[in-house]
Amino acid sequence: MRWNKRFEMKIHVQRGWILLGAMAAMLSCAATPAPAQTPASTLIPIAVDTAAPIVINAIKPKPLPAGIVKFEGYVMNANTAQITVRAKGNDLAMQTFALSKGASEKMQQTIDKGGYQYGDKVTVLYNTANLVAVKVKGKPSQGL
Repeated sequence: MRWNKRFEMKIHVQRGWILLGAMAAMLSCAATPAPAQTPASTLIPIAVDTAAPIVINAIKPKPLPAGIVKFEGYVMNANTAQITVRAKGNDLAMQTFALSKGASEKMQQTIDKGGYQYGDKVTVLYNTANLVAVKVKGKPSQGL
């Protein structure tokens, strides 16, 4: 069977119109800029004036009595007579403090609840003259 010449011509004309329409669509898109590329209106930047922060209450640390110093670190060993603490920033610096009478009684109460274990974080307030711990602050770990 042979196709009719007229029918073949009709198909070519239809394909041509489709191709021509596609080319026109591409040209119209390329010729006009996208809306985001041209500003619709000129925006004026708003200058924001920043004020100084309002201080309500300044936090003031309580001053320690004369001759009393803090030592922060981790417990190596603790009993009712003394506590050995490794420094927080320097693993090689260790300090052993004798406990004062008040600190010893408090340590006995802590030991009754389970006591300080190796590695517990503590802060020792001690007298620099004789290295006697006046107070030991810290949270003991759970007893066994």
